[in-house]
Amino acid sequence: MTLETEVEALRKVPLFHGIDETKLRLLAFISERTEYTSGERLCSQGEEGDCAFIILAGSADVLVDTPEGEKQVAQVSENSIVGEIAILCDVPRTATLVAANDMDVLTVSKDDFLKLLKEFPDISLEVMRTLALRLERTTRDLADARRGASGD
Repeated sequence: MTLETEVEALRKVPLFHGIDETKLRLLAFISERTEYTSGERLCSQGEEGDCAFIILAGSADVLVDTPEGEKQVAQVSENSIVGEIAILCDVPRTATLVAANDMDVLTVSKDDFLKLLKEFPDISLEVMRTLALRLERTTRDLADARRGASGD
């Protein structure tokens, strides 16, 4: 995969939707490309996160610990970013990611991403806008779920 292909993949990630091509090139350049085989863990719930994963090809199962053991709660695939909370604040991983098949992933380290945000504050604004939209959607989904659970 070339830098051009990686930039095109980054452009499809909603978190980076409004970022211009020059900065996407820089992000692709500072990211590390990694291949995972089916069944390989990208990260584990509870560990300290220091990077985010941008899926270029393949998919991963999102697992959370329950009293009955690990339970799959979602699957993420091409053009998804996962673990992005870890590059923005210091919290333990909220889920485990396991490759559902062979994967091609761009890994963005927290240190490199924060340096990029400091250098280009307009990227910060785009990231905040995207995260605010996600928060609004999550809040709406929770309200809908509560209404559904109470039968209203």
